Amino acid sequence: MDALILKRASASRLSGEWSEDDYDVLCEGAVVDRIMKAAAAPVGQPWLWTLAYGHHEDRMPAHGYEATRETAMAAFARSWRQE
Repeated sequence: MDALILKRASASRLSGEWSEDDYDVLCEGAVVDRIMKAAAAPVGQPWLWTLAYGHHEDRMPAHGYEATRETAMAAFARSWRQE
């Protein structure tokens, strides 16, 4: 199974200003997901995960909200590893 690496957006993306609560998820060197604290989110679930464009086809769900960064990463991993 391919390793998923969580990397701060500020270290992953060359341009722009990124929050300390903004991350990219890499698989084999490619950005496949973004996890961040959303400005508008359901109560108690501030962390948004969303599959990167081009990686969302045939995967459900393709995004979601979670209570913590860790649970957002786990929810993303379940979607990513669907057969």
